[in-house]
Amino acid sequence: MLTRIIVAIVLTVVLQLVPLQGWPRLVAYLAVYLIIGGDILMRAVRGVLNREVTDENFLMAVATVGAFALAIYERSGDYLEAIAVMLFYQIGEFFQSYAVGRSRRNIAELMDIRPDTANIERDGHIVRVDPDEVAVGDTIVVQPGERIPIDGIVTEGTSTLDTAALTGESLPRDVAVGNEVVSGCVNLTGMLKVQTTREFGESTASRVLDMVEDASSHKSRSEAFISRFARVYTPAVCLAALALAVLPPVVRMLALGVEPQWSVWLYRALIFLVISCPCALVISIPLSFFAGIGGASRAGILVKGSDVLEVLSRVKTVVLDKTGTLTQGTFELNDIHNPDDTTLRDKTLWQQLVEKAALVEGASSHPISKSLQRAYGHDLDMSRVTDLHEISGHGITARVDGIDVAVGNDKLMSSVGVTSVPCHTAGTIVHIAVGGKYAGHIVLGDVVKPVAQQAIEALRAAGVERTVMLTGDTQAVADQVATQVGIDEVHAQLLPGDKVAAVESLIAERGDKKATQAGAVAAVGDGINDAPVLARADVGIAMGAMGSDAAIEAADVVLMDDDPRKIAQAIKHGRHTLRIVWQNIIFAIGVKVICLILGALGIANMWLAIFADVGVMVIAVLNALRALRAPSA
Repeated sequence: MLTRIIVAIVLTVVLQLVPLQGWPRLVAYLAVYLIIGGDILMRAVRGVLNREVTDENFLMAVATVGAFALAIYERSGDYLEAIAVMLFYQIGEFFQSYAVGRSRRNIAELMDIRPDTANIERDGHIVRVDPDEVAVGDTIVVQPGERIPIDGIVTEGTSTLDTAALTGESLPRDVAVGNEVVSGCVNLTGMLKVQTTREFGESTASRVLDMVEDASSHKSRSEAFISRFARVYTPAVCLAALALAVLPPVVRMLALGVEPQWSVWLYRALIFLVISCPCALVISIPLSFFAGIGGASRAGILVKGSDVLEVLSRVKTVVLDKTGTLTQGTFELNDIHNPDDTTLRDKTLWQQLVEKAALVEGASSHPISKSLQRAYGHDLDMSRVTDLHEISGHGITARVDGIDVAVGNDKLMSSVGVTSVPCHTAGTIVHIAVGGKYAGHIVLGDVVKPVAQQAIEALRAAGVERTVMLTGDTQAVADQVATQVGIDEVHAQLLPGDKVAAVESLIAERGDKKATQAGAVAAVGDGINDAPVLARADVGIAMGAMGSDAAIEAADVVLMDDDPRKIAQAIKHGRHTLRIVWQNIIFAIGVKVICLILGALGIANMWLAIFADVGVMVIAVLNALRALRAPSA
């Protein structure tokens, strides 16, 4: 297109300098017109044949062909306006193509996160294969400088990973044996051996790309309105232009008995057609949303559609899960209490009690079990443990060195005939019985994320009016975390169904009004138990690339790291994108209405019409590109 634009400009300048007259002048200008506008004419003809005359190609064709016909009828030889209209329209189309291309390139950069090959270890040799051929449990080798092709667990080596393509964060992340790594990250330093935990098609990089590619199919209300608007608007404009060309001359001739001035009113009708071309709206609105999705992706925020961006811009209430969202989801030993609920001071007894609890919990993968093992700090000799029984929802019983030990909640204590002592300290309480007698309890606390308070402050700064925490933890623990981070409202000891009911209650408070009118409810979580809440809310936000598959599937927005500050960033970006959309709508319609009135009154000429069409489109497109940059967290 750029070549045709340059050729048309050069030929137009030459024709202005060469004194051609009559038919040679018409043929020369017609040749330039076909060079720059031949494709527009062809698309307009195909539209007419297919009975689809609702786009800007038809309007441009009618306006420019009419301008040529008017110049021929008046024998003025002034064909420049027709060429100028088509030339500037094509320049506008070039800017639009460039803008879409730039937006697509930003999203296409994500495509590089999915490697084409994987190095797999087979019989002591490294073999390069297609990632689809790697099965779950295979060991892959990732050399420095390579991208991790499939999610897995590090079994050998230490390194530093660049996670910027997934999370938007530039700070590298250190990994060692036992750490989980996700596909798409770049291995910066040492060689890693990774045992895969997912197939290639289910890996993080593949899911990210699938979500981004699918996003464009979900249209917002604004985009749907513009599509319907264009189908009605174009025929209406054509009829209005026809009326403007015919009715005033007829009235002048029949009612007033004066010269009808057909050429004057036909010229005004042509100006009316050029001005009324809806390309600024039809192009810039979808482009704004497309750029918004691309800008969010670059910041590590995956938005599953432009309709989601629109709802994000209206969020007034944010519902947050506690564990994994506001807290680390890892427990730390805060204290050990005697049977009388006082702090255990004897270091020897302290160590013995933790050792017994760690040994009993040593075979479990529960986060509480892992925290007890970390608190013990030594290797566990599991040969000392016999008769181990795990009771779901209660705890674990076993024999340690031949002595009966029970570790769990107060229900477990009752089941083994031991009376537990309630703890008055906020936290997760693990009761311990040794030899059939109550030995005390361990107080564990979930660690609040260092940035959790900043995240809540950022939500308020972004315009969120209400923050609500829903958790299955005890009221005391929930209140403690809520006070620490600044949550407005707390609901504790909830089952997944209770959380859904709480969200439905919040949605019901706005009555019959839609989320885009009375304020949307966003829900944030990361676990399988959060999936129903994420699906029920107006917009569901899943935390972290490590979040459960169910949560990611149910969510409308996926944050590619566990930083809760990105919740506010996602909301701010939705509002930023919608502001750009409305700026373009108001600007385009406002300028066109003014120019249409001026054109109908004969004040505007074809050059003002060109600005009202092409100039407005270029300005709107450039404004839409601002959505490529997401506001900071």
